[in-house]
Formats: sequence, structure tokens, C-alpha cells
Amino acid sequence: MGCSGCRVRFNSAKVLSFLTMVLIFTYFFYCLTGICHSAPRTLYVDDDSLGVLLEPLPGNRTASTDVVQPRSLLEDNNNNNNIPVSNTFGTKRFPQAIIIGVKKGGTRALLEFLRIHPDVRAVGAEPHFFDRFYDKGLEWYRNLMPRTLDGQITMEKTPSYFVTKEAPGRICTLNCQTKLIVVVRDPVTRAVSDYTQTLSKNPGLPSFQSLALRNASTTELIDTSWSAVRIGLYAKHLENWLQYFPLSQFLFVCGERLVSDPAGEMARVQDFLGLKRVVSEKHFYFNQTKGFPCLKKPEGSSRPRCLGKSKGRPHPQIPTQVLQKLRDFYRPYNHRFYQMSGQDFGWD
Repeated sequence: MGCSGCRVRFNSAKVLSFLTMVLIFTYFFYCLTGICHSAPRTLYVDDDSLGVLLEPLPGNRTASTDVVQPRSLLEDNNNNNNIPVSNTFGTKRFPQAIIIGVKKGGTRALLEFLRIHPDVRAVGAEPHFFDRFYDKGLEWYRNLMPRTLDGQITMEKTPSYFVTKEAPGRICTLNCQTKLIVVVRDPVTRAVSDYTQTLSKNPGLPSFQSLALRNASTTELIDTSWSAVRIGLYAKHLENWLQYFPLSQFLFVCGERLVSDPAGEMARVQDFLGLKRVVSEKHFYFNQTKGFPCLKKPEGSSRPRCLGKSKGRPHPQIPTQVLQKLRDFYRPYNHRFYQMSGQDFGWD
């Protein structure tokens, strides 16, 4: 009886010891693989909107791309905010480059082309941090970023930043050295494309001309309160950004050339980002049906990759006189933008 009791206690001790080892092993496994870190929240994909007013800090202040609090809080917490969120698979960093605009200019195509490059890691959906979700804080924003290794660039794209008054000040508060990419397109065709996208979601939308023209039956003035028209005032939006960033930190990508010569435009983009020219002619072919370039079959994929079905949709017929009125309206703004950017995009 005594020996039997000893065996029972001995076996119980072995089982307890075994379970303890399993728990310890499981804990270390989860922590070492990074699962202990909090996961990013759901991303929101939506269209253009204005941000909530928040006054930027004065001066040309630059925060580390690994900080997790606004500059106003760093002064009291310098010892706690330089710890990167990292594990064996890399580090989550704030973006060193952002595609800030413009909507319906070709930003999605540019991002997809850039993601071919092995040294570029980018968020797939649009974070909208600097216009919609700024109150969620920098830790929330950084958690959305992909993990990168040394030598890789973190990027994101949110086209509505370009037309959001508060966005440049907020980005500069985080890091005034951020590189900014703006994909621009003929503002008239951009406005029609913008309208076409909205019409596909809302078939009951009024006609293009009734939205573009104020008092269409009388004075026929261009209605700049309509976002499809307002976005195309590139010079006015750029003036706001140049209050915070020098022109040298901008790259203006031509949306038309991104279609006709994607490799050429991508060479400019890679040079601007300080990347080796990896993305080249061999990566593209022109899709006659869609009317724009697609990526050739990626390695490990069974077929070529084009953008979604919504890309390349046919535009509705717009009266010629309405389009001409828009061209006349945009002409002085276009010329001013050519002067400011140092590039003649030939839209007139």
C-alpha cells in the first residue's frame, strides 16, 4: 500500500512537471514569433474626405520613424519611444515615403508596380491616418505598417492626403524628411474618371454637366465646390504642401506616362526613392482590352496580374462644350502647376 501510494505521487509529479514544460515552451514560442505583439486593427478603404482640424506644431521638427507618440509628447518621454516594435521577421516603421495623391490619377497602379521591388514594403489598403484617423494615435498607425528588414522602404498611399488641409502639417510633425509622391493626370479626364467611379456606385447620380456647372441654364460657371472639380486644382493644393516641405522632397509622376511608358516612369520613381532599378520593361505588357499596362506573370503565379475590374471602365459621354469649358477653366491652374513643379505635363 505504501509503495503504491509513492508510485501515484511520483507519477503525478511527472505529469505536473511535463505540463509545466509545455506551458513554458508555448509561451516562449508565441513571444519569439511576435504573436505577443498586438495585432493591427481593421483597415478602412474609402474615398476622398477632409481631415479633422488639428493645429500642427511650428517649425521643421522631425521625429524618428520608430517613435510611437506625437512630438509634443516626446519631450517628456524620450527614454521610452525609441524602442522599435520588432521580432525576428523585421521592424514596423513609419513610412519613409508616401503616395499622397491624387485620386483617380493612377496611385493604385503605381503602388502595385512598386511592390514588385524587393526593397519596398507597402500597406495594401489606404490607412487614411493623416486625414480621418489621426486621433487614433501614432501607435495605431505604425501597427498598420508591414515589417521591414534593414535596407527596405516602408510605404503607404492615401490619395486624399493631397487635398486635405491638415495633412502636410501632420506628416511633417511626424517626419519632415518624408518623401512625397504625387501622381497627377489631366484634370479634365481625371474629373470624368472620378464621376464615372461614383456613378458606378450610385446609378441615380445627376449628369456630369449638372454637377460641374453652377447654374447650368444661365451663367454656367464651374462649380469648384464639387470634389471632382476641386481635386484638379493641383497648384492650389501644392501651395499648402510647400509651406511644410521643400520641392526637392516631391516627385510628380505623370499618370498618362505611367500608362504609355510604365517602365520609364518607374525608373524615375526608383531613382527618387534611392532604389536600384529593378522594375523595368520586362515586368509589363499592355492589355488592349483594359487600355493600360498589366504586370507579366509574377514568379510562382499561374497568370499575369492586372488591376481590378473597376480599372479601365468606359466613361460616359460628356458634351464637348462642357469638356472645353472645363479645359478653359483649368488652363491657368495647369500653367501655374507646371511652373511650381518644374514639369510641363502638356495637358493644354
